[in-house]
Amino acid sequence: MSPRPEPPPQHVCAAFGARGVQPELIDGGPAWVCGDVVLKPVTNPAEAAWIAQTLDTMRLPDLRLARPLRSTDGRWVVAGWSATRYLEGRPEPRHDEVVAVSLRLHAATAGLPRPRFVDARRDVFSLADRMAWGEEDHPLAMDRGGRLFEMLAALRRPLGLDPQVVHGDLFGNVLFHGDGPPAVIDFTPYWRPAEWAAAVVVVDSLAWGGADPGLVERWAHLADWPQVLLRALLFRLAVNALHPRATPESLEGLQRTYHVVHPLL
Repeated sequence: MSPRPEPPPQHVCAAFGARGVQPELIDGGPAWVCGDVVLKPVTNPAEAAWIAQTLDTMRLPDLRLARPLRSTDGRWVVAGWSATRYLEGRPEPRHDEVVAVSLRLHAATAGLPRPRFVDARRDVFSLADRMAWGEEDHPLAMDRGGRLFEMLAALRRPLGLDPQVVHGDLFGNVLFHGDGPPAVIDFTPYWRPAEWAAAVVVVDSLAWGGADPGLVERWAHLADWPQVLLRALLFRLAVNALHPRATPESLEGLQRTYHVVHPLL
């Protein structure tokens, strides 16, 4: 069992306008809610500041975004913590709607310049992303997804899609609340085609969200769909093989997804 995350210090809560409010852990962490403020630990201050500056000016009429908050002295990051305004809602198994949210969001992010921090990241997810696209190599545990990764990597073909800033982890990070617009939280930037971000939603929904196999066909009109699906599946397989907390159940979900995706390749 993972240790319980440490809550934000009271001086951090106060700095973001939540003085005297007891933090409450959200769904096992790592984020904490303090009244109407959500605090999240930051591992990359440059990335956290970029996300905050980008979302601070973005307005989308059909989406709610987790608005970044400045501290009382104007900073985006205080003592290793960033803050956003709390949004009502919960993730729901509305998989097609999440894919549609991905496309709407990325129509708005298409003109953003490439963030400088993307190439410097060395975390598991960034390494797995580069491996999926054949840009980097790293040993993978064969019994945790590496064997299937090697087999599928041979099926990669060139794509004719332009990369852009995308949220690469929308599954579980789109909230629904009544009849209101969906909400997007925990923006995780990657420099990949928008179609790939949609494909990651589909792969995740099939592997761990109970989505029906027809989800793959319903979005088959997207450009280079088989190849972006392939790279999305390679990405998640590499994460599973590299991540210390990956489980046999997570691999089983990816193996089921392989059987759905493979006929398209």
